[in-house]
Amino acid sequence: GNERSRTRRRRRGCDRSHTLTAHDGRGQRGTRGRKLGAREETTTTTGCLECDGDQDTMANAAPISMKECLLLPSLGINQQYISFTNLTMESEKYICVREMGAASGGTNNVVIIDMAQPMQPMRRPITADSALMNPNSKIIALKAAVPGQTADHLQVFNLDTKAKLGSHQMPEQVVFWKWISETKIGIVSATSVYHWNVDGSSAPAKVFDRASNLNGTQVIKYMVTPDEKWCVLIGIAPGSADRPQLVKGYMQLYSMAQSRSQALEAHAAAFASIKVGANTSPSTLISFAQKSMVNGQLVSKLHVIELGTPAAGQTPFTKKQAELFFPPEFADDFPVSMQISKKYGLVYVITKLGLLFVYDLETATAVYRSRISPDPIFLTSEADSVGGFYAINRRGQVLLATVNEQSMVPFISQSLNNLDLALAIAKRGNLPGAEALVGQNFERLFGLGQYKEAAVAAAESPMGALRTKETIEKLKGVQVPAGQTSPLLQYFGTLLTKGKLNPLESLELGRLVLSQNKKQLLENWMNEDKLECDEALGDLVKNTGDSDLALKIYLKAQATQKVVTAFAERGQFEELVKYSGQVGHKPDYMYIMQSLLMSNPQAAAKLAVTIAQQPGPPVDVNTITDLFLQRNMIREATSFLLEVLKPNLPEQAMLQTKVLEINLVTYPNVADAILANNMFTHYDRPRVAQLCEKAGLYMRALQHYSDLSDIKRVIINTHAIEPQALVEFCGTLSPEWALPA
Repeated sequence: GNERSRTRRRRRGCDRSHTLTAHDGRGQRGTRGRKLGAREETTTTTGCLECDGDQDTMANAAPISMKECLLLPSLGINQQYISFTNLTMESEKYICVREMGAASGGTNNVVIIDMAQPMQPMRRPITADSALMNPNSKIIALKAAVPGQTADHLQVFNLDTKAKLGSHQMPEQVVFWKWISETKIGIVSATSVYHWNVDGSSAPAKVFDRASNLNGTQVIKYMVTPDEKWCVLIGIAPGSADRPQLVKGYMQLYSMAQSRSQALEAHAAAFASIKVGANTSPSTLISFAQKSMVNGQLVSKLHVIELGTPAAGQTPFTKKQAELFFPPEFADDFPVSMQISKKYGLVYVITKLGLLFVYDLETATAVYRSRISPDPIFLTSEADSVGGFYAINRRGQVLLATVNEQSMVPFISQSLNNLDLALAIAKRGNLPGAEALVGQNFERLFGLGQYKEAAVAAAESPMGALRTKETIEKLKGVQVPAGQTSPLLQYFGTLLTKGKLNPLESLELGRLVLSQNKKQLLENWMNEDKLECDEALGDLVKNTGDSDLALKIYLKAQATQKVVTAFAERGQFEELVKYSGQVGHKPDYMYIMQSLLMSNPQAAAKLAVTIAQQPGPPVDVNTITDLFLQRNMIREATSFLLEVLKPNLPEQAMLQTKVLEINLVTYPNVADAILANNMFTHYDRPRVAQLCEKAGLYMRALQHYSDLSDIKRVIINTHAIEPQALVEFCGTLSPEWALPA
């Protein structure tokens, strides 16, 4: 390790021995016989701390990336207020700074920095001894001493509405306080710990008394688990007379269920929740870091233990511990904070002098060590959205530490030679870099006949590396005895418990359950948003005759053309037009009409009406009519035209003539009924008269002819004309046409 460090320094052109190699000290060896441990790099936002070098190469290879998000003095914040006493950061959303006196222009201010727009700080003229921004909302808690008393007055305000949400005067001085949830504040006095629910009007409720080991300490941290069953309080005190710089750390762990405390030595701690093995319920863990003198020896350790007793049938978490390796020049340095990444399952231990230790939570394996700040760090806050943390140093740098997703897994597998850990973290954080490891593990398990394990490994592969058609086909080919679950079902089952199937997997699972007549399962998974729908899955379901479920799939898949066709086939034309407008789609009505004419002529006729009634019809009415007539669908064409021509407009004369023509030629009785209803008045009357005569509708012909010769020719067909109708018709003729007496 030291030789590698020297080689690395030579490549950077550096002749100073400031980069130190650390290992986990447990004497474990990897598969290649090399000692496992944490490699150290010096990576900061301003370059190497003691020399210049190839910083870009180092930063790209490092598993942790550091970035300066903000420099507080650039916002006009005086250096003297960048301290633990004046600055708070309750979450990744807000930083709150108190400015006082002459250095702030003679006024007392509270500066609120929204990390979403940090260059637009909000200054409010507020006098307070402490200010805390709510971790999620624009709500501020203020603490001020009561004049002439050893008591503090607490107030909570909504900054948007200007409303006071709560107010209480504590009977004793508050030495530390912190938001422990969005609605509750933890309050620490010299003797006790209280919880105050600011949503109501109730006073703070006492939770427990401080342990004696915290007497005379400066409280720097208070935390509770999300279920509020466990609390931890941490304080620090000056070191011994012979070594005052080595600050002592004390911790009080309190169980709400047992109403009992445990006193320990620790500088930093954090709670976490993980599932152990195949447990159905998560275990609550606490990790804490300590550095102290034991029998004249300096001992620095990280501990991870389970809190409480596991439920019946649950596998307990085996407690872990690992050494924290401080370089000689950091002998008096100590942890000031700990953050745990839920996303990656990593423990971040941050020290006062800017060292960062990274450990795997589940195994307490050392992963990485780096100096991230040349200036003392006094505050950190979890950056939950990115799985990292913020750190603020005395210079006013707000640093963001995040996992370098491209480098983390290769770093662990190559630099630490810890393939199991590399694979575990890749799965946990869905990180790249483990594709080869995952593939080898799958093939090994498959070759050993451990098909269930192979299926689970494929389903859990990071970045979905093995979630491929090849894997599915391979699992399909495994023959299992009757009554046993197939590896393919095990594969799908694992995926369904963890998240959502991709389109290929959804289609294959659909085929599987439909072949077993278990369509309801498919619908349940869809409702739970477990399937990635596409056209192929919709087509598969449609072929079973379930058009309702098929339409749901097409809608989720945003398969616009399929949705439009499905609405058309169902006769839901208003929905079709509405949907097309919502998605900005111009349907190919000609294609849809042609499809429907072959499968559902009645639906085609309804769609034709919907098309024609749209403003500026996308398809000409004549064109639609011709589609029907080309297929000899006279009835459908007639139905369509009668609906469209209801307004009886002059510009519809040609179409009125057309609908009468086609029926006089093919269905004269229909034409007769149309004429009897007097629906149209603008058609070509001479043309219709001729067709009526040919069709044997002599009375209709007489009503339409206006020339005497035509009337004389038709009127002699008295055998086909009702006498009464003939008499009435003659009464309408001009007297000039009457025979002379």
